[in-house]
Amino acid sequence: MRRAIFASGWFYVARRLVQALLVIWAAFTVTFIILYLVPGNPAEIIAGGASGAQPTPQQLAEIDAQYGLNKPVIVQYLVDLGHALQGNLGVSYQLKEPVSTLIGATFPSTCELAFFALAVAVAGGLLLGGAAVYLRPRWAQRTLDALPPLGASLPSFWVGLMLMEFFSFRIHIFPSAGQQGFISVVLPGIMLAVPVGAQIAQVFSKSLRSVYTEPFVEIATAKGASRLRVFFAHAVRNALLPVITVTGMAIANLFVYATIAETIYSRDGLGLTLTNAVQSKDIPVVQGIVLVVAAIYAVASLAVDLVYPLVDARIGTGRGARLRPTARAAADPLDPGKAVIV
Repeated sequence: MRRAIFASGWFYVARRLVQALLVIWAAFTVTFIILYLVPGNPAEIIAGGASGAQPTPQQLAEIDAQYGLNKPVIVQYLVDLGHALQGNLGVSYQLKEPVSTLIGATFPSTCELAFFALAVAVAGGLLLGGAAVYLRPRWAQRTLDALPPLGASLPSFWVGLMLMEFFSFRIHIFPSAGQQGFISVVLPGIMLAVPVGAQIAQVFSKSLRSVYTEPFVEIATAKGASRLRVFFAHAVRNALLPVITVTGMAIANLFVYATIAETIYSRDGLGLTLTNAVQSKDIPVVQGIVLVVAAIYAVASLAVDLVYPLVDARIGTGRGARLRPTARAAADPLDPGKAVIV
């Protein structure tokens, strides 16, 4: 019996790992196709660089041969895929530096910003959603229930500008731009955390109210468990499942939407590097950053899948087991027009 459970667990992990690798491969393939169809000659970008020089046809032919741009598209795709599998993301057309070096230089800044925003969003969302259910005064519940929709509806760039106006220009607590240590992460981090925390609060409060209708809560109350014990020991744990999904989905989105925060607060990060690369059609940099973000998304999704059986033993890991509890549609925490499954 133990051997069967162990084998089932390994099959579950292997299946999720294969799915994660497929997501990364799909992101690489789609990005390659889109960039290939984008108008413009990469050889001209390589030859001209940032100077805007006009290369001769002979120079363009030499660059095409050097970078393999004169080969059939399927050959170029297979060569790029092989290099990516070896960890070689190519060289920037504009900066003439390895893409892995550029990503390595900017990734820590974006990672610091994204995970600070995630920590603030999770803490604030759980506190707000939990208080909206736990507090007994009706006016308090209605007030707290009204805050998450407001936070989710506010444009992120407007929140960032308002935070900068008040905390940087009026009371001079936090810097308005640059990277001066942890203090310069606070404002852009809160800017990114507001919509994510609002979505977590909405999902958590709704899930808590649903859990309170379950029979095991009534049984625990009938056995004499205190209201506080019922809330934390029974309701919260079971209500966390949808929150885990929203949090996992938000991780990759935070890296993407960090572009806005890094632009407003002039932070040299992954998002700003991607924006500059798109504007200059620096294909290797775009492809490398998209691949990194896809890997982050795949790892976050894999982590969520592996945490679910630990949080709720009712979710099996066998071949016929369903991965997640009953699905509900919810808005993307950073893009209300998009839906995620929770």
